[in-house]
Amino acid sequence: MVFGLLLLIPCVIGLQIARIQWLEGSELRELWSEQALDVIPISAERGLILDSEGRELVGNTVTYTVAVDPHFHGVTRDDLDRFSEMLAEVGPRSAAHYRQRIRSASPASRYVVLERNMSSEAADYLRGFENRAVILEEQYRRRYNYESLASHIIGYVNHELNGMSGMESSYNAYLRGQDGQRQVRRDRSGRIRAYVGAPRKQPQQGHTLISTVDAHIQAIAEEELRLGVERGRASRGSIVIMDPRTGAIKAMANYPSYDPNRPADFPSEDRRNTVVADIIEPGSTFKLVTAVAALENNVVQLDELFDTGDGRRLISGQMMRDHDPMGTISFYEAIQRSSNIATSEVAGRIPSETMYQYARNFGFGSQTYIDLPGEESGSLRKPYHWSAVTKPWLSIGYEVQVTLMQLAQAYGAFANNGIMMRPYVVDHIIDEGGRKIHENRPESVRRVIKPETIQKLKPVFESVVTDSGTASYVQIDGFRIAGKTGTAQKYIDGRYQARYLASFAGYFPADDPKYVALVMLDEPRLSYYGGFVAGPVFRNIALRMIGLDDELHLAPDDDDRFMWAVAPNLKGRNKDEAIAILKDYNLRYRISGNGDYIVRQSPEPGEQIMRSDPVVITLASSDTSTSAISDAHSVVPDVSGMSMRKASAWLRSAGFEVEMIGSGTVYTQFPAADQQYRSGRTVTIRGRARDLPAILTQRGR
Repeated sequence: MVFGLLLLIPCVIGLQIARIQWLEGSELRELWSEQALDVIPISAERGLILDSEGRELVGNTVTYTVAVDPHFHGVTRDDLDRFSEMLAEVGPRSAAHYRQRIRSASPASRYVVLERNMSSEAADYLRGFENRAVILEEQYRRRYNYESLASHIIGYVNHELNGMSGMESSYNAYLRGQDGQRQVRRDRSGRIRAYVGAPRKQPQQGHTLISTVDAHIQAIAEEELRLGVERGRASRGSIVIMDPRTGAIKAMANYPSYDPNRPADFPSEDRRNTVVADIIEPGSTFKLVTAVAALENNVVQLDELFDTGDGRRLISGQMMRDHDPMGTISFYEAIQRSSNIATSEVAGRIPSETMYQYARNFGFGSQTYIDLPGEESGSLRKPYHWSAVTKPWLSIGYEVQVTLMQLAQAYGAFANNGIMMRPYVVDHIIDEGGRKIHENRPESVRRVIKPETIQKLKPVFESVVTDSGTASYVQIDGFRIAGKTGTAQKYIDGRYQARYLASFAGYFPADDPKYVALVMLDEPRLSYYGGFVAGPVFRNIALRMIGLDDELHLAPDDDDRFMWAVAPNLKGRNKDEAIAILKDYNLRYRISGNGDYIVRQSPEPGEQIMRSDPVVITLASSDTSTSAISDAHSVVPDVSGMSMRKASAWLRSAGFEVEMIGSGTVYTQFPAADQQYRSGRTVTIRGRARDLPAILTQRGR
């Protein structure tokens, strides 16, 4: 009985084998196929990014992994030895190393990696072996051809080639393409092993972006921004240049910057695109909104006079100040010379709801919807949240938070005859065959300014860029520029501190605007006035673009102008400020004496000089240009060659009243310089437009 039962065991096993083989065989074979065979993705080549002229800003580098299947049918040891010698000719290791690696592989190994990151040239050479036992696998790496150029617009990718910022992120779906597939085998441990002749599906390559960025303009903007930050001893700086007629961004930069080829080597704040991602209080550049709202609601006329007194006024318990005492000025001059007191008085006549609506119409408090990631909308409180001091401070650019992109868009609307355009950085997208699959057409947002208001205000903002305005350092002789300076205290830890943002927003040519540009420097230590530190950056960019753009011209076109300059007035200034001015004027200089202040200069202020001749400045330990002779008398400082605005401030600081006749640069004064004059008496200064350019650099540098 026991023996009979034992005989049943092999019978049961045989029946089980038969059942598995014939009844369940097909299902089990399918299950084995699912477990032993798998597919892995073949990465698609990421699309290119080109500038507006077709220059390749971003491309790809192809590298190869070299492997062999030592058990491929028909391959011999001699074949593998010969391939090892070929690989040694282009690889970093010896043939013996590769032979040893092949022979030491496990008997079941069908995929032996010999080398990684081989170049395309090496891969082409190895293909000459013409044996299917050799496996060459492509991998792509992102290559940013101009390193940090336009890095904040372009962005960068992670190790999986997915966009992390900039266009790489916002257009990631177009750029990454569609991965293919390759069949591989898995062993009992789940390890993937490639094999020769495995079926594959080819990837669909990524599309190419044609951006609006001009690489030449971008390079100019980045270089001048860097120089401006260094000159002004600022912590950071930003700039954006756009076409006001279309909204196309021609350049956008932040300094310090980073190299997207190795983004991890740079701190996160350097990779941040502050133009769209940071919010600031704009300061006096916001006065554009106040001026438009006031004129369109008929609460002021440009020639209406305002008494600003000594430059200080208490408003609802808070002291508002002008940068200089201005006395009685018109509203035209209030914008030209950036009077906070006169501007806030005009704003008091505008209903709060109207003021708020104009700010909203200009785009503040909402995104611009630029095609870049991380954009902030800023902050603009509704009128029922306003306090008694909100409206006067809002009118001069406080108690409102904006992005630089919003501010540039607002000035773009002013330059575009009142029509606001949506900004964008990608013009169109093409596929592998060059077919256009997507296009960003210029898109108007709304009309924000009436045409008749534009005609009234354009001369005002153009006058800002004169000797009588706050942006005298932006002037280019024979070239019309309009804009507005801005200086704003920073609100940190619950209070305003003595740390500033200096900016200039403007457009050129003023008669037919083609470019709008906004320059901002964060915490400059040389000076916190936007016209002095941000203005020269704007001017230098405009100068170089005149040489770059055939549509921009100086008038009259006289190349001799570049040989001459007018000596600026440096007397009484500190050494660093004087040197910065001379560099801005593109003048050579020589220093004599010791100290921190300029007491003499040669040639004298206002004199015509050759650019090849140095300006000699003499230093002393203290400023003696305005030293008092007695309690009742003072020495009249020499203000010839100064702008009328600066001369007025200089004389008032010396204790004199000022009568100004004319505008532009001071060419005569009474009493004459260095005479003793009773404090509190009136000094008369006469101004006229400059005859020769004082602020030019070589065309195109």
